[in-house]
Amino acid sequence: MKKKKKKKKSAAKKIWIAILLVLVLAGGFTATFALNKLVSPMQSESQTQIFAVNQGDSVKTVLKNLQQEGFIRETFVSGLYIKYLKLEDVKLGNYELDKSWSVQEIFETLNDPTAALPVDVKITIPEGTWAKGIAQKVAANTSVTEEELLALWNDDAYLRSLMNEYEFLTEDILNDELRVKLEGYLFPDTYFFYVVTTPEAVTKKFLDQTNVIYQKYKEDFDASEYSIHEIFTLASMTQFEAGSDAYNGLVSGVWFNRLKSGMKLQSSVTVCYALYNYEHWKDCEVNPDIDSPFNTYKYAGIPIGPIDNPGESAIASVLHPTDSKYLYFIADVYGDGQLYFAETYAQHQENIRKYLEK
Repeated sequence: MKKKKKKKKSAAKKIWIAILLVLVLAGGFTATFALNKLVSPMQSESQTQIFAVNQGDSVKTVLKNLQQEGFIRETFVSGLYIKYLKLEDVKLGNYELDKSWSVQEIFETLNDPTAALPVDVKITIPEGTWAKGIAQKVAANTSVTEEELLALWNDDAYLRSLMNEYEFLTEDILNDELRVKLEGYLFPDTYFFYVVTTPEAVTKKFLDQTNVIYQKYKEDFDASEYSIHEIFTLASMTQFEAGSDAYNGLVSGVWFNRLKSGMKLQSSVTVCYALYNYEHWKDCEVNPDIDSPFNTYKYAGIPIGPIDNPGESAIASVLHPTDSKYLYFIADVYGDGQLYFAETYAQHQENIRKYLEK
């Protein structure tokens, strides 16, 4: 029975091929128009998208995937068409295809090994980058979108699943007032990502590196009177404020001196994050009353979460702050960016007059 069905299917296919060839050879206007329509671009406007030809993919599989991803209308006529054009020799790789291309243009690209994108791409995330900035950079270089990443980084169910694998992720990140729940935990470094990848794969690569740093300092985390989340939060503030690893220890020391003395942290960089969109650092300085749980001028204690993604030096400095009596500091934003520290408010005001009132 199976052989008969197979013979019938094969015979039917041959009949369809014969009919198609007859129509094409006849050169009828209707047949030509129909054929051209089937192999013409899906749309007139340009829309690029990464398409992968994987190891072992047959031409039939490639055609099916192209149809499913919206690059071609159907597979049967397109298959015959590329066979006639001798474009069946598709090459392994990732390709940037355009939905405004015809079947011929698509397969000319897939037959050209020099058109394949690099298997992976190198992306460097600077220390102190916000999560939304990381998402933008990854999206600009891979197949994932900024929206997909940010949605995943705020997905409670997904985050809970990660807690089973990464012990530095705690219930503290499941706070709906956080802008991005994985903010602070996406370790800044240089990475190699596959061009065609997934939001989950990207996320785990960041967290795997965060885990390397966490495990390196695990005894210090365990010994601290502050929670993991609080340490990452303070490290993010240090990263933003210090501007240089040379100042990390002193800046972190100021946070602890203020916390122990009952003072508010009063860090303008937390106002920057509360604003989330600002044009100049002065915007942060003139909005100390903005009502946000990140605003350390308005609310005492450590903010509800990190305000950027700190590097190793900033994290280490919170675990081992430089001992001092400093309670204040400013940055010479009009000069070389050097930080000036003060033990008293009077000394702090003198530093402001000397370096900032210009």
